[in-house]
Amino acid sequence: MSDTSGVSQARPGAVIKEQRLQRGWTLAEASERTGIPISTLSRVENDKISLGYDKLVKLSQGLDIDISRLFGGADAPVQRAVTGRRSVTRKHEGRAIETPNYSHRYVAADLLNKSFIPVVAELRARSLDEFGEMVSHPGEEFAFVVEGTVDLYTALYAPVRLNVGDSIYFDSGMAHAYIAVGEGVCRVLSICTGAEAQLVAATERQAAKPEPVVVPAPPRRVKAG
Repeated sequence: MSDTSGVSQARPGAVIKEQRLQRGWTLAEASERTGIPISTLSRVENDKISLGYDKLVKLSQGLDIDISRLFGGADAPVQRAVTGRRSVTRKHEGRAIETPNYSHRYVAADLLNKSFIPVVAELRARSLDEFGEMVSHPGEEFAFVVEGTVDLYTALYAPVRLNVGDSIYFDSGMAHAYIAVGEGVCRVLSICTGAEAQLVAATERQAAKPEPVVVPAPPRRVKAG
């Protein structure tokens, strides 16, 4: 959108609506991902209100788009400038999150708004019963087996066995579980798309789940004969 002087006018609402519809999200889903109330999102999309910078940042993170898009328009060309960003993660560095099924290490953790999220995961569960309910998260995922043998279970396919050097690319919105095969160490390099904050939050929810409590059966009474 531009005025008669040819100066481009920011229309974040048009961009927000375009991105939401492209992803097939309802206003309620976009609200959950961004933390912005449904009524506010609707008014923004229809150019009835404007948002402050802090809320625009939340929108860009929740929608996983560069914040500069929100200052252009729905028809603005997507241009990626050379930012010169880089991050070196040494061995044993990164953001570690421990869950019952995985030992996660998020590398390049100091970079925000990454195009993809690299994670090194050591697998703990040795069976699907031990793993429990399979997990899912928005986006797509690439996994490369670094060490050991892995069975990948998914909701829509038969399990596939992967050995060192094997890889797989799949829709991570499909429920899935990585299971270690054998007694040795199993480690996978996983590269995920989508919003990093959502992926980390999902991982931390898994970490917060309490371990199941096994209640011993009461002792059997033996009748005196």
